[in-house]
Amino acid sequence: MTRIIAVANQKGGVGKTTTCVNLAASLAATQRRVLLIDLDPQGNATMGCGVDKRELESTACDVLLGEVSAADAIVSVPEGDFALLPGNEDLTVAEVQLLQEIGREMKLRQALKPVAGLYDFILIDCPPSINMLTVNALTAADGVLIPMQCEYYALEGLSALLNTIEQVRASVNPDLNVFGLLRTMVDPRINLSNEVSDQLIAHFEDKVFRTVVPRNVRLAEAPSFGRPVLYHDRNSRGALAYLALAGEVLRREDERASAGH
Repeated sequence: MTRIIAVANQKGGVGKTTTCVNLAASLAATQRRVLLIDLDPQGNATMGCGVDKRELESTACDVLLGEVSAADAIVSVPEGDFALLPGNEDLTVAEVQLLQEIGREMKLRQALKPVAGLYDFILIDCPPSINMLTVNALTAADGVLIPMQCEYYALEGLSALLNTIEQVRASVNPDLNVFGLLRTMVDPRINLSNEVSDQLIAHFEDKVFRTVVPRNVRLAEAPSFGRPVLYHDRNSRGALAYLALAGEVLRREDERASAGH
């Protein structure tokens, strides 16, 4: 069974793209077949995988608009052993055009049908807003992974995203649920981090991943080299955190399978 996970949070700068690229590489390192989809017009996931967003033949935009098939737009990443459906600023065009189309929120789901079975995991990097691109991701996914910084405003933004997930579930995708919350850029020396972390666990219990992604220089600099941190410095705290997260994701999947879902 292919697991499709949208990585979403309408707050920018919380580590969505970092999580997508590094979780994709870490899952691929466990011999899982992984596809990463860059649905953010900034194209940061594409660049972070070492693919030049300005040199693309086809992008996620063309796939959403039905101009090319997903199979024809997917590329291999230079380092990381996973596949990428790249994105760039053309996605803003897709968003505007989709608004006029019937069944607009279903475009990504339909485009993935022919290729989904080739992968164990499909990760979707969503833009930092709740727009038609994010809704397409949520309609195609069966789980949402929410990266969060443990800071004062983090919980506020979360309720808007949870409402959107509820609306998508009620209207077009009853299978959607919150796959997990991931605490990112954590500095345990800051009391507020620990307080927000405790609040999250009190409220969401086992939905909060045990893995915590620390602030880490190697993790922050890896995208400028166009590679996942696993290939930049595999012994760094950032790389080890995402390997641990991959392990946790796989354990959750095993539990789900044995529960017969």
